[in-house]
Amino acid sequence: MCGIVGYVGPQEALGVVLEGLRRLEYRGYDSAGVAVRVDSGELASAKKAGKLANLEKVLADEPLPPSTIGIGHTRWATHGGPTDRNAHPHLSADGRVAVIHNGIIENFAGLRAQCEARGVEFSSDTDTEVAAHLLAAAYDDLPAGPDRFAEAMRVVCRALEGAFTLVATHADEPDTVVAARRNSPLVVGVGETADGTPEYFLGSDVAAFIAHTREARELGQDQVVEIDRTRGLTVTDFSGAPAEPKAYTVDWDAAAAEKGGYDWFMLKEIAEQPQAIADTLLGRLGEHGELVLDEVRLSDQELRDIDKIFVVACGTAYHAGLIAKYAIEHWTRIPVEVEVASEFRYRDPVLDRSTLVIVISQSGETMDTLMALRHAKEQKARVLAICNANGSTIPRESDAVLYTHAGPEVAVASTKGFLTQIVACYLVGLFLAQVRGIKYEDEVAAMVADLQSLPGKVAEVLEQMEPVRELGRSLAGADTILFLGRHVAYPVALEGALKLKELAYIHAEGFAAGELKHGPIALIDQGTPVVVVVPSPRARESVHGKVVSNIQEVRARGARTIVIAEEGDDDVVPYADHIIRVPRTPTLLAPVVTTVPLQVLACEIADTRGYDVDQPRNLAKSVTVE
Repeated sequence: MCGIVGYVGPQEALGVVLEGLRRLEYRGYDSAGVAVRVDSGELASAKKAGKLANLEKVLADEPLPPSTIGIGHTRWATHGGPTDRNAHPHLSADGRVAVIHNGIIENFAGLRAQCEARGVEFSSDTDTEVAAHLLAAAYDDLPAGPDRFAEAMRVVCRALEGAFTLVATHADEPDTVVAARRNSPLVVGVGETADGTPEYFLGSDVAAFIAHTREARELGQDQVVEIDRTRGLTVTDFSGAPAEPKAYTVDWDAAAAEKGGYDWFMLKEIAEQPQAIADTLLGRLGEHGELVLDEVRLSDQELRDIDKIFVVACGTAYHAGLIAKYAIEHWTRIPVEVEVASEFRYRDPVLDRSTLVIVISQSGETMDTLMALRHAKEQKARVLAICNANGSTIPRESDAVLYTHAGPEVAVASTKGFLTQIVACYLVGLFLAQVRGIKYEDEVAAMVADLQSLPGKVAEVLEQMEPVRELGRSLAGADTILFLGRHVAYPVALEGALKLKELAYIHAEGFAAGELKHGPIALIDQGTPVVVVVPSPRARESVHGKVVSNIQEVRARGARTIVIAEEGDDDVVPYADHIIRVPRTPTLLAPVVTTVPLQVLACEIADTRGYDVDQPRNLAKSVTVE
């Protein structure tokens, strides 16, 4: 989950690295640090607990010497608390090697004991420091040569267990940074300055270097990369065999990752949702109205052979999967199970070649989801990834992929990522129904037309959010807020509660409204805010009327009722203290519009309470450790 940046080129490295860290701070903000290799043949470093601004203050008071080679890190703490001493980079005992790290080295305790037996004294509580000492020792044991540093990294990687990205610089290597990855993200940027001088970048994701180049290289599993001022880019596996990274061009620019005048990235990303949904839908229809999903690399026959679907994801993506279950089962008549990724492989699910596993991850690097994917592949299941990040690990290792094309999402709490994941799931469900002959082309085209109306409806919701903001400000003092929903509104209630917990640190719970009388109604006290997401009056088997009854039940016990209902639904009026209206939308697609007010509400409550909306405590954007 940590943010990693590396640079070799003609520019002043510290500026490039700090700029990259600012763009990656959403990946971790427990501490930050940098190291540069200076012309005197030494390393200079600085690090500080807390957000990147703390490090920048240190550097303003005590600037580092000029350099054109540098590495930097923003930390999400695993081993060792978020303190100055545990911040990265970590240096070897002689100060000649600096290492930054993302992930967990699982066998660090044994390796640390071996180092200590040789007389090495540790200065931190981290697993990362082990790698610094091992790398220094491996380098010293190797003969001089152009490949010495990269070979030392390969030696160390062969001794490590777990998930890790390592990036290192050495005082004796004036032109080189080396890095390695196993089960943890790392991407290379390749660019040149205005005068044509080559320059090279490393990053946890492309946001680290998007201001300088959009040309990127994918690194595979268990690979070491060397970026060198004169020799360029060299990639090998851990044994030293040459490897060829895959080149790709990033389809967004630096401006897409800026706030654009909004107070928070989250507000900007909420506002971008109509365009993000439109981009997810772009180019999906053929000339006869049929769905065309070019990224789905499974044959029609393979899709016809499917008799069971699992949707596997974490957090907000899991809620997208819960919504997908309603739509996919309804459209395809294939049974669908939705699983929390961290539990999936441990319960030994029944999988075979006729099983489709849909894995959902915004970053494409979510470790729990990646491990679930690999388990599914081992059991011969087919895997389809829904992902936003081109070139990331999960889509690379899947049999098929559907990219959401939502653009960069910087705020830790997902908004446009969530809505585009839902839309992508709808596309998968309709495509399966089309391929299997359950829906005719004209039926699919009509449903896609409904999907294509969603950007306009979300824009309409966003235009009417000022009363929701006012409501959020009035709710900022609440200790508990409950969320209720039925049918597809139930996962929306779960997502609304999660957003509030993530951002405002308020106790919030989402419940299936029908479960209210089975226990949760005991939580209702005088004035307790209860947000009810009401399904359309056209919803299946009169579930609408049952939810209206639920509103009456909580209101009779003193609840302050906040009702999200579609335009024209007057049945809720007598029982709602506050009504938030959304456009009429087909029942299965309604979560795309009913979620938006809950995003705005959570953001406003958190802001009113004085919290950092984009970087909530203890959280990071991409969870790359199990």
